[in-house]
Amino acid sequence: MNMEFRRKLPIPQEVKKMYPVDDRLAKIKADRDEELKRIFRGESDKLILIIGPCSADNEESVLDYISRLRTVQDEVDEKIFIVPRIYTGKPRTTGDGYKGMVHQPSPSEQPDALKGIIAIRELHMRALKDYGFSCADEMLYAENHRYLNDLLAYVAIGARSVEDQHHRMTASGFNIPVGMKNPTSGDISVMMNSITAAQHPHDFIYRGWEVHTTGNPYAHAILRGYVDDRGNSFPNYHYEDLAHLAENYAKRDLANKAVIIDTNHANSGKKYLEQPRIAKEVLHSCRHNSDIKQLVKGLMIESYIEDGAQKIGDCVYGRSITDPCLGWEKTEKLILELADQL
Repeated sequence: MNMEFRRKLPIPQEVKKMYPVDDRLAKIKADRDEELKRIFRGESDKLILIIGPCSADNEESVLDYISRLRTVQDEVDEKIFIVPRIYTGKPRTTGDGYKGMVHQPSPSEQPDALKGIIAIRELHMRALKDYGFSCADEMLYAENHRYLNDLLAYVAIGARSVEDQHHRMTASGFNIPVGMKNPTSGDISVMMNSITAAQHPHDFIYRGWEVHTTGNPYAHAILRGYVDDRGNSFPNYHYEDLAHLAENYAKRDLANKAVIIDTNHANSGKKYLEQPRIAKEVLHSCRHNSDIKQLVKGLMIESYIEDGAQKIGDCVYGRSITDPCLGWEKTEKLILELADQL
């Protein structure tokens, strides 16, 4: 076997005992969980904004960014519900490159999974403790979820994971909203099948246990655009795309029918400055079609302190080392403009 077993890592229960969530933090998370679910149930018309860096690469700058979100959230609280992105695992198309904080707490140092597990838990805990934000993370590895499951407000299943049976069944055991992205091919039926699977109960093996789940009624769609066989990006956030998704949802017996629109990735062609225009177009579509308005629950935006992206080793504070992001000044302006339009 070409595999070296370096060391046994602590199980999630052990890490949670080392870094526990106290009653105050648990209450903040529970209250936010309920408010988010009310939006998905249609009992609140607030817009969900899942926003933040493409990947969490530096604790100081990520928390600096989240502190700025806290100030804006207080300004738009009646209309927008902000869920900061703290994405601690980064999917890589070829497997090469920076794989996220869970692998490398410092991008310039060698991988260290133990330090990584501790670093991502501490980061999510600080966001909750210091700023009152339970955050979003991508479930890149289904086995890792329980290291953070008592801290997260929202989980995304990526375009490359959405067809994986283990991700779908694991998501069926969550008690928080989980978004299923359309695959990179753009096949909506794959995404819809994933939502259906996540809303159903399952029996399967997870972390060495035989488990039973009751299904997650808050599993829903994320539209992120798609790529053809020649590598060309195509959007799926336009009015016609949203109407088509509403028609697909109508054919299925699913709870809390919803979609979050990812304004970056293939929807923007990775042209991050297009995100404000795309966000406003989605709201425009909502104003012209009641079915779309009922279906669209929020937006996903990649944003950081500084515009664009940089290579690992460059030293611009608060600039992404993965996909390019919208800078803070443009982000703050966009959030306030969205609130005005709601």
